[in-house]
Amino acid sequence: MTRAQQTISIAMLLTSLYLAVFMEVVSFPEKIQKEVVPVLPFWALVSFGAYLLFKLGWGVFTFNDVPDAHKELMEQIKQARKELSAKGVDVGSD
Repeated sequence: MTRAQQTISIAMLLTSLYLAVFMEVVSFPEKIQKEVVPVLPFWALVSFGAYLLFKLGWGVFTFNDVPDAHKELMEQIKQARKELSAKGVDVGSD
């Protein structure tokens, strides 16, 4: 099963569960049914947005912690410059 199929399956499952609760097929105490259940989609959306912002912030925070990747990238740039120079393309200097 691909990741897209997995995600769609989980989304459909959660949607079905929510609709069953929202339409009172599965019942909860009245206070929860009237005050909590209607705002669950908004709560989920806000929580998902907060999670994505955290992931973005963490990625920015740890961005400079990859010296090996930087070294590898610089080697690839040097190699590409050599190959392009061998083919007669002017790529400039460092």
